[in-house]
Amino acid sequence: MSKEAFMRKLERALVKLPVAERQDILEDFHEHFHVGMQEGKDEAEIAAALGSPNQIAKELLATYYLDRAGEESNVGNVFRAVWAVIGLGFFNLVVVLGPFIAVLGCIVGGWTVGVAFIVSPILVLLNVIIYPDTFRLFDLFASIGLTGVGLFISIGMFYATRFIVKLFIRYLSYNIKLVKGGLKHA
Repeated sequence: MSKEAFMRKLERALVKLPVAERQDILEDFHEHFHVGMQEGKDEAEIAAALGSPNQIAKELLATYYLDRAGEESNVGNVFRAVWAVIGLGFFNLVVVLGPFIAVLGCIVGGWTVGVAFIVSPILVLLNVIIYPDTFRLFDLFASIGLTGVGLFISIGMFYATRFIVKLFIRYLSYNIKLVKGGLKHA
């Protein structure tokens, strides 16, 4: 593959990156070709040594989105990082998507329980409005108690969610290193 074809494919594959980031990467690969040609290699040898432009772009996109998720752990950044890492290969579909769905289910379940407990007095009052004959003082006090438990669960879920997201981002980083060529043992 010629340098121009390699660079075209790489640029097309990196279109999701910001322009400045993309230009830096393309300049780095121009430099790879320049250094290789100074060493006496032709463009096809250099391109073959670098690998597939599409695979390189997938790895760079995964790294970029993972860095963004590490800097600002919002839902969009984490989802983009997960999908970018899954895009690295079929192996990652099982190794990343499975744990992600399990973790997401636990987080959503915890938040749902916390919020449901917090709003339980409102639900008891709605029940009294709809069915006035069913009012029991015990239900009201139990729902107030559940509100306190719900507040504790929600506070715990806030910290647990932050911790789990950071831990999962570290897991994705580990996975990217593994996919890129294994881990170096010291």
